[in-house]
Amino acid sequence: MGTTKFIFASVAAISTLASAAFADDMTGMVTRIDRLNSTISIQQTQKGTVGASAGGAGALQEYKAKDAAMLDAVHAGDRVTYSATDTNGTGTLTKLQKQ
Repeated sequence: MGTTKFIFASVAAISTLASAAFADDMTGMVTRIDRLNSTISIQQTQKGTVGASAGGAGALQEYKAKDAAMLDAVHAGDRVTYSATDTNGTGTLTKLQKQ
């Protein structure tokens, strides 16, 4: 019984940490905007140094905009600062600001 509780507690802690990672402000470059579906693809900029490529490209993520008007302020190729949350396995933008 103790092992089961430990496993459930570990899963809960990992889930909390994963959703907290989405809450921090991130930076990236807009690669694609789909205004009909209110989605945006952002190539995340890595922070710090990773090997020899400081500031290189990170993961490409697609997000659903919380408000469709957010997408009108940016275009493909723009560098942005953004925040996102994980809602039922789908990333949702909560903040989007052009740099």
